[in-house]
Amino acid sequence: MRHTFPLLLLILLCTCDRAQNDVANEPTPRPNILFIMSDDHAQRAISAYSDELIKTPNLDRIAKEGMLFRNSFVTNSICAPSRAAIMTGKYSHLNGKIDNLSPFNPNQWTFPEELHKAGYRTSLIGKHHLKAIPRGFDEFHGLIGQGSYYSPVFVHNGDTLEAVEGYTSTVITDYALRELRKAATDDSDQPFMMLYWHKAPHRNWMPDTNDLPGLLDKRYPVPANLRDSYEGRPAAENADMRIADMFTSHDLKVTGDYQNPDPGTGGATFIKDPKFDQVKNFRRQLGRLSPAQQKAWEPFLKRVGEEWLAVKGTDKELEWRYQRYMQDYLASVKSVDDNVGRVLDYLDESGLAENTIVIYTSDQGFYLGEHGWYDKRFMYEESHRTPLMIRYPAGVKPASVNEDLVLNIDLSSTLLDYAGISPPAELQGASLKPLLEGNRPEDWREDIYYRYYQQMDSYHRVARHEGVRDGRYKLIKFTEPGFESYELFDLETDPNEMNNRIGDPELEAVETRLEERMAALKTELKVED
Repeated sequence: MRHTFPLLLLILLCTCDRAQNDVANEPTPRPNILFIMSDDHAQRAISAYSDELIKTPNLDRIAKEGMLFRNSFVTNSICAPSRAAIMTGKYSHLNGKIDNLSPFNPNQWTFPEELHKAGYRTSLIGKHHLKAIPRGFDEFHGLIGQGSYYSPVFVHNGDTLEAVEGYTSTVITDYALRELRKAATDDSDQPFMMLYWHKAPHRNWMPDTNDLPGLLDKRYPVPANLRDSYEGRPAAENADMRIADMFTSHDLKVTGDYQNPDPGTGGATFIKDPKFDQVKNFRRQLGRLSPAQQKAWEPFLKRVGEEWLAVKGTDKELEWRYQRYMQDYLASVKSVDDNVGRVLDYLDESGLAENTIVIYTSDQGFYLGEHGWYDKRFMYEESHRTPLMIRYPAGVKPASVNEDLVLNIDLSSTLLDYAGISPPAELQGASLKPLLEGNRPEDWREDIYYRYYQQMDSYHRVARHEGVRDGRYKLIKFTEPGFESYELFDLETDPNEMNNRIGDPELEAVETRLEERMAALKTELKVED
């Protein structure tokens, strides 16, 4: 009997050791993935990047609890091609979606389908913009085309639904939360991957009725180059995306009653589309409002019209147009921020947050009056850059900041890496996982290649171009017939890209080096002219 206690103790210790080893040897559960994307969201319109224009407390949470990337760029700054690049991990010339008009092959490899094959429950909620219903999704709730800001129509797993009454950012979020609740109540260990993709703040920027009161009293700082003369940059001078030429109804919300005696055709942006009547189009959008929504919009539209009559044709008109644009654009951003907050709160409440990677990005940046513009497309900084913030409590240090050059094509490789899946050899992006863990690979890229394909005789008259950018300098080569030219910028001394230094003897070596790097990158990326 005297040996019984030591024997029991030995058995107990061995049992505890085995239990601890079993826990240590248990595989780490694969992370859930919540990929949030908005449309045309400029970095400057997120207060984690700059608090000059707006406060976005919910988007800022992702940066505060994860990593903010200061130098995140797109490979082709236009909506559908950027989405195709993200989905396929490849540049436009390889995935085939070179512009908004070309078709996208839905049968090619995409990272959501790969995750689906690996056992993830996959969903896409919101704006898809690649037309064909994508493969590899258990749940698809996609807007038709651009969608509308009010009473949106969705395609649900192949079936077109009736218009859903409500504001689109909120409706998309309602669907997303419904899908997330399924994941939270699922007894299985199946991880999920959701693409939660907003329409806002895409043109024509119709705010939610909750944000209309007081909106017209808000004022924003005017960019120093709002009245850019485009000296030395002929392609920029020729572009049709100036705030001075915005549609007064479609964009600025001046109803027909206040257009007289001038019907108000606005700019030439849609001159190639004879079916587009900007006044009728805006009226159709107002017709989607419920009676309560119409009542909320009435005093707002009345005041807009009165203000327009007071400034039309005066030296105050351009700044009024700018303020009107910014009021609606930033209110659309606010709706995204509010709804992202609802989703982040649910992740916390449901216990999903700890093992969920949350990504926030946009399909590209956007001009907020810089160079006198709205829209995107050019390789200039405001549209070439895109916001990127990633939170993963289990693997990313809070409030971390990264300065490396990263691309939208990196996101597919990153998510496969976290899911334990080897990416296909043809993918052109690199996994951001080392950067997120605070380890910069020695061979990380030092420069990036860009290409815009859409012909100039299409919308916005932006000349086709390609370029290369490193940490300080940028070389752009315009290839559009009649506008063949080069532009060279020193981003350290000229961050607003106002002074084209091509041919400057002081930068001759830089110019030569960037030309050589562009040629080398094109060979590496299999770009054919």
